[in-house]
Amino acid sequence: MNIGIIIVGDEIMSGKRQDKHLPKLIELLKARGLALSWARYVGDDRPRITAALADAFASGELVFSCGGIGATPDDHTRQCAAAALGRELQLHPQAKILIEERMKDVAAEQGVAFEPDRPDNLHRLNMGVFPAGATLIPNPYNKIAGFSVDHVHFVPGFPVMAWPMMEWVLDRHYTHLFGAARAVERSVIVFGAMEASLTPLMERIEAQFAGVKVFSLPSVDHAQWGRHIELGVKAAVDPLEAFAALREGLVQFGARLGPEMVR
Repeated sequence: MNIGIIIVGDEIMSGKRQDKHLPKLIELLKARGLALSWARYVGDDRPRITAALADAFASGELVFSCGGIGATPDDHTRQCAAAALGRELQLHPQAKILIEERMKDVAAEQGVAFEPDRPDNLHRLNMGVFPAGATLIPNPYNKIAGFSVDHVHFVPGFPVMAWPMMEWVLDRHYTHLFGAARAVERSVIVFGAMEASLTPLMERIEAQFAGVKVFSLPSVDHAQWGRHIELGVKAAVDPLEAFAALREGLVQFGARLGPEMVR
């Protein structure tokens, strides 16, 4: 199953906030032997969000959507999810209970009586309005739940909330995938060569060894090695034979080789 992430918000597109969800999800996935396939950034624009979510639902892939599930005028994700699905929005009964629990907790902290019919408290219930048929993602930070529809999972934009919620989704629903993307990499630092001249060797290695991917990571200003290429192979099983063939090809090419690495 491919895994993707949609990150919503004008604040990301304008640079007011720096996205932290992408590197964190990569970290969470890597710890479980999984890998991210794609990422998509979208501003607070309903047609664009709806289109991105429609693609996500249609794909059948595991997708996290971060941001835009609050109840202020610039939060559109809940409405866009419903539009993409062609479903009505409904107040989720359990989400309503959790929101009311949170409001009671806040009232108690402030030393005031909880007034469920106060306009601002009624407005807060909008945070529990999800597309019909959605299930909840618990929020350990403040009880305001996220939601899931099929394999698309919606969490807040706040990292302190979103990250444990993403972990919960992975550990609750996708343990059967763990380890599916685990791979072993072997690489070598190559000096004094150009990628274009090494491409035939790379293509030959991939054609010769099924299940092996060749990668090339050039650098022009590395603090330790200066201009170089990290050339390597990766596969689900340690690609020792493929790496040996790659290294021999580099020697025959006359490349100057540096340190070797295994990851």
